[in-house]
Amino acid sequence: MAQVDNEVKGKLVLITGASGGIGAAVARRLWSLGAHLALTYSSSPEKLQALEQELYTAHYPALSLNRTTANPNPLPFSTHKCDLSSPADIQLLFTQLQDLHGQSGPDILISNAGYGKRIPSILDISLDEFDKMLNINLRSSFLLCKLSLPHMIQHNWGRIIFVSSIAAQGGGINGCHYAASKAGLQGLMKNLARKHAGQGITVNDVAPAMIGETGMIPDAKFVEGTPGDVKNIPVGRLGTTDEVGNVVEMLVKTGYMTGQSVLLSGGLM
Repeated sequence: MAQVDNEVKGKLVLITGASGGIGAAVARRLWSLGAHLALTYSSSPEKLQALEQELYTAHYPALSLNRTTANPNPLPFSTHKCDLSSPADIQLLFTQLQDLHGQSGPDILISNAGYGKRIPSILDISLDEFDKMLNINLRSSFLLCKLSLPHMIQHNWGRIIFVSSIAAQGGGINGCHYAASKAGLQGLMKNLARKHAGQGITVNDVAPAMIGETGMIPDAKFVEGTPGDVKNIPVGRLGTTDEVGNVVEMLVKTGYMTGQSVLLSGGLM
């Protein structure tokens, strides 16, 4: 009988899109559990620098953030600029994980980075826009899993969590190309979950809807008059990034749960 192992402390977590609200909230939560972090960003290094300072101060107040040639990574934390639409950038990211953390891949993958552009009508969605959406939201997760799984299989333990969306069910405020990318993500999740459950690897997704203080939804005013208006949300408010972090923590620490999509929507269906 397989042993129960839900320990997070000391595990290497790769979080894409960690400069955004959800990625940063997840990073805070898993860092507090003793995980090692590798965080990616695409265009906002200053946000990750601020997050790094915050996390170090909270848990290692006596240690310096200075990097030196002799000791380039004194704490189990690294940041990486990565264009997730570029397969070359993703491959380079895994080379950096080996160099900085001594692992060929993460123990825990949080594929969070995504792209969303509100174009409601299919008539206004160009082929280039469709390809960009699928490359960032779906193809990147495929590549991240392809590169992460060998390490997880070797150690007979792993957690993969996608950040999907209510749009995977056809809802949400974005266009059909966004819905297609998130639905594809859920199909990828379910397939991988079935194939790798016997190797100690779980694969799940959290599907948020109307999460505030994020790049996609900065505040309630931004969604006024849309299906995501707080007037239409049964609990009467936007969700918080910390609440997404709660679900991710549960999925990471619950090895008996796999192949599931957790809808976090305040009652929206």
